[in-house]
Amino acid sequence: MSQKKVKFRLFSRIGIIVFFSGLVIIAGAILPNLKNSIKVSATCSSITDCEQQVTNENNAVEQLKNEATSYQNAINILNAQINQLQVSINAETTEQAQLQQQMQAAQAELNLEKSILASDITAIYVNGQMSVTEELASSKNLSDFVNAQTYRNAVQNELQATVNKVTALQNQIKIQEQQLQLSLQDQQNQQAQLGSTQNQQQQLLGYDQSQQVAYDAQTAANQLELNALIAAQRSDNDASAGGYYFIHFPGTITNDPLSGSYPYANWPFSMSTAPGCVNGDGPDQWGYCTRQCVSYAAWAVAYSGRIAPVDWGNAKDWVSAARDAGIPFDIVPQPGDVAISTSGTWGHAMYVEQVSGDQIYVSQYNQQLTGEFSTQWRQWE
Repeated sequence: MSQKKVKFRLFSRIGIIVFFSGLVIIAGAILPNLKNSIKVSATCSSITDCEQQVTNENNAVEQLKNEATSYQNAINILNAQINQLQVSINAETTEQAQLQQQMQAAQAELNLEKSILASDITAIYVNGQMSVTEELASSKNLSDFVNAQTYRNAVQNELQATVNKVTALQNQIKIQEQQLQLSLQDQQNQQAQLGSTQNQQQQLLGYDQSQQVAYDAQTAANQLELNALIAAQRSDNDASAGGYYFIHFPGTITNDPLSGSYPYANWPFSMSTAPGCVNGDGPDQWGYCTRQCVSYAAWAVAYSGRIAPVDWGNAKDWVSAARDAGIPFDIVPQPGDVAISTSGTWGHAMYVEQVSGDQIYVSQYNQQLTGEFSTQWRQWE
């Protein structure tokens, strides 16, 4: 075997080791951190809190699903690594068997050459015991002497060739032994990598299943709490027993909102509140989530010909916001006022269309927390 071929084989082995090390690095880069986890929220206590927690938990479950996709991709890569490692291990096993056969053949040839070498050395030794004169005297004729001399020269040449061949065989066996040792070491490394990769695969297959169950359970509990709080807010919104604040926005009323068309009627609706509007439900041009009571009330004020409040928050926040802005309140409601109920988590905003004795006729959105428009007579005292 030539030195050039040996160097190539050794370089190839180094390349295999580097290649599989690279796979480990790649896998390490794409595999999720199995130590990371998202804490499950505690039970919520308000509509806003419940809604936020349900959203967070749904997002967390969605994240787990996305991670599961990443895990599956990682598992597919690990499977490819496992298959590639196994192919390499099988190739190493085959090559080891071939090297063993080559070494056995080389050893047999070496043994044969050694026996030939011993015979040649004996012949040269025997002939070398005689002087030229003795050999010439013992020869029958000059021709026998010449033939003996030629034979001795030929044996010497063959001896040198045999020595060279024995040396080459010994070097070949030594190199093959080194290659075999490298092959065995490669195989051991690959077997260890195979075991590690299979362990990673098992970790990924079982990861986060129990965590998703916990999220689902917590989300269900929070949803029940949210439903109860929404029912309470709906009941507060539906009450007609009075206790309202009537914000009197200055300016001349030029249009009746009932004659107009709320521009966000077909926009998405959710229970989110500004500025955290989600899923495309705002904010509207005044900073409120669409189809909420405050969004409609702000539009109604603007449509009536006056300046609408911007970014005043939830309905119950409008009372302090109006005071801070120096906007007056009516003790007795007037058409064009915005009636504010501060009951419940968010409160409720309504546009006063008509007043009749102790009754007010209001237009509103989201009175039932469904994002729908409605009108209603309410008792204001």
